[in-house]
Amino acid sequence: MVKMSLDPVQVMSGQVKELKVASSSNGESRGSWEEKEEFDQDHLGLSTKPKPVTGRRARKVEGGVFFPKPENAVTIAVSSRVLFRTEREQKVFEQKGVEEYLRYQVEHENEPFAPGPAFPFVKALEAVNARLRELYPQSEELFDIVLVTYNHAHVGIRLINTINHHNLFIERFCMTGGSSPIGYLKAWHTNLYLSADAEKVREALAEGIAAATMFMPEKLTEVSESQLRVAFDGDAVLFSDESERIFKAHGLDKFFEHERENEDTLLDHGPLKGFLEALGKLQKKFYAKGHRLDCPIRTYLVTARSAASSGIRALKTLRAWGLEIDEALFLAGAPKGPMLEKIRPHIYFD
Repeated sequence: MVKMSLDPVQVMSGQVKELKVASSSNGESRGSWEEKEEFDQDHLGLSTKPKPVTGRRARKVEGGVFFPKPENAVTIAVSSRVLFRTEREQKVFEQKGVEEYLRYQVEHENEPFAPGPAFPFVKALEAVNARLRELYPQSEELFDIVLVTYNHAHVGIRLINTINHHNLFIERFCMTGGSSPIGYLKAWHTNLYLSADAEKVREALAEGIAAATMFMPEKLTEVSESQLRVAFDGDAVLFSDESERIFKAHGLDKFFEHERENEDTLLDHGPLKGFLEALGKLQKKFYAKGHRLDCPIRTYLVTARSAASSGIRALKTLRAWGLEIDEALFLAGAPKGPMLEKIRPHIYFD
């Protein structure tokens, strides 16, 4: 089993103006080197010569399509600083500056980074791909993972060594050398962007790209290695934040009244609706081969809504959209933690 945090990733709607982001245990912070001006690649001044790479694992994909076209795949763009742990390198940058940071990275390029909070999620995506390749060897409808980083290309060698060490199948990189990656996300046809940088997540959402801020783990738990489990909140995640804004402005009674009056009016879509659609499309490929009961993708709705008072509108909206959700939990304000402990999702969008 793989261990994963049960802490949610934060989804930000377009109405969010300020957001407090949990401090990043892997070094992601608003003052990161990635937001500094570009640096000169020709003046590294290395004090030691990098050692040759040893012990690299051979990665192998059994049959099927190796590199799907981005327009055919479900593309997941993952920041290097949520996929791996880089807090030590961040301290070098903050305390000694860009040039020393680059020198440190190159001198340690044969030392792989440890797994970060997005690592089990990515491993689960690859497990789903393995099943899809078995059933549809020539299909390009697969998860395609793009590693996105503000790092300079010199750091790419360490990232590649790390990916090989952990036996990940990630061939597509976007190393921007300090520039914003958002424009590249559209070129990759990105279905989901995960980052620890709340500002860049807002930029992606403004461009119509599903995105979420991934917080650093406070608690690790075992998650499935054979089934990808993705949990979604309802309002401001799958749905718009229309109803949530009424609740915050006018209270619970007014919220219930609003939902009853609009029971047959569909909710507008939220930032993660498209990603649920993409998951559903892949699920149906398994259903078509008789694998509904052992499908390696499972989705959950975990919402503070109550079923009788405000659940009908949510379910009618999903049905009208043609989306299936495997399990729906209406908690009526009860804590979500115990439910998530039972589900043990690889990722929870809150």
